[in-house]
Amino acid sequence: MSSAIVTCPLCEATCGLEVTLDGHRITGVRGDKDDVFSHGFICPKGASIGALHDDPDRLTAPLVRRDGEFVEVSWDEAFAEIDRRLPPIRAEHGNNAVAIYLGNPGAHNLGSTLYGRPLYKALATRNIYSASSVDQLPKHFSAGYMFGDALTIPIPDIDRTSYLLLLGANPLVSNGSLMTAPDARGRLRAIRARGGRIVVADPRRTATVEAADEHLAVRPGTDALLLAALTQVLFDENLVALGRLAEFVNGVDDVAGLVAPFTPEAVADLVGVPARDIRRIARELAAAESAAVYGRIGTTVQSFGTLASWLVDVLNVLTGNLDRAGGAMFPLAPAGQINAKPGRRRGFGHARWRSRVRDLPEVIGELPVATLAEEILTPGDGRIRALITVGGNPCVSTPHADRLTEAIESLDFLVSLDVYLNETSRLADVILPGPPPLARDHFDLLFYQLSVRNIANWTPATVSTDIPQEWQTLLRLVGVVTGQGPSADIAMLDDFIAGEVAKREGVDVSLAAGRTGPARLVDLMLRGGPYDLTLADLEANPHGIDLGPLQPRMPDILGTASGRIELAPEAITADLPRLTAELVRPPDQLVLIGRRQLSSNNSWMHNIAPLVRGSNKCTAHVHPADAERLGLVDGALARVRSRTGALTVPVEITDSVRPGVVSIPHGWGHGAKGARGQVAEEHAGVNSNILADDLLLDALSGTAVLNGIPIEVSPV
Repeated sequence: MSSAIVTCPLCEATCGLEVTLDGHRITGVRGDKDDVFSHGFICPKGASIGALHDDPDRLTAPLVRRDGEFVEVSWDEAFAEIDRRLPPIRAEHGNNAVAIYLGNPGAHNLGSTLYGRPLYKALATRNIYSASSVDQLPKHFSAGYMFGDALTIPIPDIDRTSYLLLLGANPLVSNGSLMTAPDARGRLRAIRARGGRIVVADPRRTATVEAADEHLAVRPGTDALLLAALTQVLFDENLVALGRLAEFVNGVDDVAGLVAPFTPEAVADLVGVPARDIRRIARELAAAESAAVYGRIGTTVQSFGTLASWLVDVLNVLTGNLDRAGGAMFPLAPAGQINAKPGRRRGFGHARWRSRVRDLPEVIGELPVATLAEEILTPGDGRIRALITVGGNPCVSTPHADRLTEAIESLDFLVSLDVYLNETSRLADVILPGPPPLARDHFDLLFYQLSVRNIANWTPATVSTDIPQEWQTLLRLVGVVTGQGPSADIAMLDDFIAGEVAKREGVDVSLAAGRTGPARLVDLMLRGGPYDLTLADLEANPHGIDLGPLQPRMPDILGTASGRIELAPEAITADLPRLTAELVRPPDQLVLIGRRQLSSNNSWMHNIAPLVRGSNKCTAHVHPADAERLGLVDGALARVRSRTGALTVPVEITDSVRPGVVSIPHGWGHGAKGARGQVAEEHAGVNSNILADDLLLDALSGTAVLNGIPIEVSPV
């Protein structure tokens, strides 16, 4: 028996775990009470890491499709097949004939994060897609134009705030999202214990609502109207108080004119919140000793996702709560953070290229995934003929999922880097698996840039494996793409990448001598980072290093051309007339929203038996008044239809959703022919993204609308 201290790699919370092992078998998991950040907190996902590690359905060898059936092959055979089929497609049809889809798990995988970029650059394709455009892209868009970089995102200083307004966020279930915060329940309790106040705007009475002081049961998709009205009140009642931010802000007067039509009285009926309450909350925000406004996925996956994301931070600026303790602040990560570097930066822009069929704009180097199916199915120059998926299941997780499945089936070639034979990888020609989560090094390069406290923690691989690491697999793909063949010298490629990272960080690559792969890159980035740290320091502190609370970083953090906060960038405010038109549009009678479940992180966790029990089930939540009107019966089946499709789902009648709203969790819909997941098939559920409309998008970022989809519901 032995034990190891690790950082959980399964969600954004970055909790510390103490894992007990008998050889390579995990026999116990509990929270690491000495972890500098999570202090022993653990959620069901972390507690089930042993079941994920030992899942018999995980792939352990490459699969190649031969005569319509998958056959286990050696790694050399798998790469020989890729080398035989992928380069000719690029040679005949051009670089853009090959597309990449990046799934959510890649953000939790250090190898994919660091070594994916060389592959994307080598492919030189404009057809890059990811889960971001069904998730958080509007926040990157607004942060980029306001502050100068897509990852310069203000994070609620939740541990010191006295007033927290959350919109479309459920951190008690997500453990934070674009807000890395283990034990969100404890942190919210602490706000109230010190006399603070928590207000949640959400169409559902979520677990976070239950822990709050006040619930605003808003209509789905109206968050931007509510935020605009709160902003209008600040100007109307002379409550704007920029404080020290005044010398760093452009566009305050512009915002005053832009939000003038959105009075509380004008939006109240549409939003579902009385005008008097909107005015009161604006006054409370302005009067609070410290306050933070935070919006998450409920605000981003809607028709006005970018406007809502922008207005969240407009409110933080106008109340003087941006970049101050207890407000919305900017983390200073130990490594890899662009805004930690002094001096001028390139600045942010979008639409450097556009999609071939629908002319949708590029944002942060990727196109909206809502257009992927038509880019495959529509004939003509530039048509996508091959796809590489990296840890993703787009046939379940993207809009108009049935059409995308049809499109992927028509491809000339599909390569999936995945540990499961899921609804997408079952269609592949080659599948390349990766090692179990505890068999690879881990460092939360992305999530420390979004953390409510500055910390650093390194987890070395806890168990050994014969499966190549993802970074090695990605470098072999780089070798294929660059003409070096399926047996390219990945050590040479790794040395080249390390040299480039060292150059960017301004350090000597020899300082990390003796290391390879992600460990070497992280060591170099730590040495070039804002703290006096090396990887050896983190290795000597397995419970992590606490780098302290968030600190004011203005104006050094700004990367805009003006060097100031751009409060009214034209790239964002150009969409306000569309929001103004909502003031006279009657709301849809019945709309669909998703919901997050504590034991689930998208589709890839539904094959873990401990995570698909209890309340983690796929049902349609319907308000009693709607159920009576529609003739629905609790536990019986209902038919739910949208423009793009229909599905049959069990009804769960509950007053936790407001009238006019139906809620179905995302990530379900398992059991497709050819998929291999015994537990997932036994708890198949339905794929709500069959109902998601690929024509309903946030106009600025191209993000799919997953909250507020017009539907019809009838009993079966």
